Amino acid sequence: MQLMWFRTDLRVQDNSALAAAMSSGPTVALYLISPAQWLAHDDAPSKVDFWLRNLKSLAGELGKLNVPLLVREADDWSAAPQVIGELCQQLQISTVHVNEEYGVHESRRDQGVADALDTLGIHFNSQLDQIFFKPGSVLTKSGTYFQVYSQFRKVCYQRLHSALPSVIATPKAQDPLAINSDAVPEQVPGFATPSDTLRQLWPAGEAEARRRMDDFAAEQIDFYQSARDFPAKPGTSQLSAYLAAGVISPRQCLHAALAANQGEFDSGNIGVVTWINELLWREFYKHILVGYPRVSMHRAFRPETEALAWRDAPQELKAWQEGRTGLPIIDAAMRQLLATGWMHNRLRMIVAMFLTKNLLIDWREGERFFMRHLIDGDLAANNGGWQWSSSTGTDSAPYFRIFNPLSQSQKFDPDGRFLRQWLPELVGLNKTNIHNPAAMGGLFGIADYPAPIVDLSKSRARALAAFKSLPHFAGEEAS
Repeated sequence: MQLMWFRTDLRVQDNSALAAAMSSGPTVALYLISPAQWLAHDDAPSKVDFWLRNLKSLAGELGKLNVPLLVREADDWSAAPQVIGELCQQLQISTVHVNEEYGVHESRRDQGVADALDTLGIHFNSQLDQIFFKPGSVLTKSGTYFQVYSQFRKVCYQRLHSALPSVIATPKAQDPLAINSDAVPEQVPGFATPSDTLRQLWPAGEAEARRRMDDFAAEQIDFYQSARDFPAKPGTSQLSAYLAAGVISPRQCLHAALAANQGEFDSGNIGVVTWINELLWREFYKHILVGYPRVSMHRAFRPETEALAWRDAPQELKAWQEGRTGLPIIDAAMRQLLATGWMHNRLRMIVAMFLTKNLLIDWREGERFFMRHLIDGDLAANNGGWQWSSSTGTDSAPYFRIFNPLSQSQKFDPDGRFLRQWLPELVGLNKTNIHNPAAMGGLFGIADYPAPIVDLSKSRARALAAFKSLPHFAGEEAS
């Protein structure tokens, strides 16, 4: 008997480990509920709810394959070896199949389970699945992990040209087993159920993920490069939550993009090429987790930045978290996050740079807050993005590049459509004043919108001074 242990790979289509398990013999599936571990990882209630809803959908798809789904609890991952070991003995499992996951805790968990199973004479079989290339297989000429995305991407392109990852066929149904599936819980202790409005924005299941991907490839991907930075436009794929939970695979996304571009991924339609580059950014940050494990332990990729004098400013942090900074693009973005569990990628950069540069608050505060609210929260991508914006990470923005939220707002939401959607108190302002109500001198009669909590020019100078005080950064601006 084979055991398929599902984690962040909640699908039957193009699933490496499921295909390996079902080709090896009769298969039963397992999912572990781990509330304490999820809380420790700052997983958002909306994300846990999304996992459960997709798990219920997955159970239906597995049912069509006659694969029973068992649900067990391992409150903390340290309990996983015992829970899985006991189940394997009960069912006389010969091999446990998983898709590889990355991050220090994930690696330790899987090693612990593999060791426990080994003592029982049970095999532990892991498959490459959530990225294109195995970490450690894309290296510099000196044999180290890449630290610069553009160089990493170049090698990935070469690999894709010579060996394009193929989509794995969905297994055929097996003979029914005399094992009943478990009910999928509606919620998990410690995680509130999100609003119906938020849930309706993110329907569960592979069919929904596939529909979004097909619609994007047919209607939007051609314009992705030009439309993706404008938050009021439907310019992005809205697939990030499905990719993070593994409801759709990056291979499926890559092949959909190639089909829209005559098989090309580094030439042809610029929209398709740009979107594939985003898939490779996702890949890059996964490799960084493995090559530089400190980034998954709340450490800066650039160790010298650990000496930076971050400010302790709890009231300013709270204003940022609640969308009360007095800077409309920041506040609208944060309110979008709180209401929908998602934030447009351009806005993620703007609000992150505002927190870490203008407010000079530690990037880890922002990273944690995002994870606690994002339905698509992913350690590698979230950490990579925050460290890029705060100039502490790999391939990061130079410390002297500081987005001005006013000019970013004017450039990427020129008519104020996004601002009006999320800031109803500003809806009466024209497309010039809505970006910067404070410039009207307090005469615009909006009592419930705050004045800016920081002077952009002075705070920019403060950030530059803080970075320049670090010895390694002193000459960087001139270089």
